[in-house]
Amino acid sequence: MTESKAPKIVSREEWERARAELLVREKEHTHAGDALAAARRRLPMTRMEPVTVVGPSGPVPLQDVFEGRRMLIVYHFMWKKGAPHQQQCEGCTHSQVAMNAQVCAYLAARDVHYAVLSSGPLDEIIAYRDFMGWTSPWYSTAESGDVLKTRDGGDLRCYLREGDQVFQTSETKWRGIEAMLPTLQLLDLTPFGRQETWEDSPAGWPQVKAGSWWRRDGRPIAQWTRTAAGVKTEASCCTPMQISGPGAG
Repeated sequence: MTESKAPKIVSREEWERARAELLVREKEHTHAGDALAAARRRLPMTRMEPVTVVGPSGPVPLQDVFEGRRMLIVYHFMWKKGAPHQQQCEGCTHSQVAMNAQVCAYLAARDVHYAVLSSGPLDEIIAYRDFMGWTSPWYSTAESGDVLKTRDGGDLRCYLREGDQVFQTSETKWRGIEAMLPTLQLLDLTPFGRQETWEDSPAGWPQVKAGSWWRRDGRPIAQWTRTAAGVKTEASCCTPMQISGPGAG
């Protein structure tokens, strides 16, 4: 990392006073989030038209994706049809790295199932899931029509099942999916933050284009935990407004 400025050095007593002042704002932020979640729980819901997706066992209706749970969280993974693994979306890849079996087990304890949908062909998306070592169920919407259509992917949607009827209760995109990205939440606690140009940081803090660090040496960073095979450097598939910044929420 390039040498940069650093926070001001003060006594322990001065630091504790400043920390106490910030804690007041942090609690206000937490309570504001609680109020927003309460409002979200009061949203109406809308009935989904019958729709079929394709999984490893063949076509299944959307209600079967719940796998017996009453609630379903779905992430729509952007897909480049026919492209090799290294050219797939680094933003969507980043979104999945924390959705491991242990996290999904905790969701299941609250009667929530998690699945990934993608417009890519089933064989391609399953190959990518397996390459990454992920275990969540993936389904193709390539032949599902417009019922589950998204902009290109990157959307997070929630559903409720009442018998054989499925209702959509909420959706979010861009910075709204940051609940899936604990990396960003942890970086927000560090002195330099996410180190992105949209952030309001002191002069001299290290900063790069939003999300540009999600890809390294031609691959989404997480792929380097799965292979050491070098590849040609590829351009980002995500724009800054899709993945970060004050206007991307």
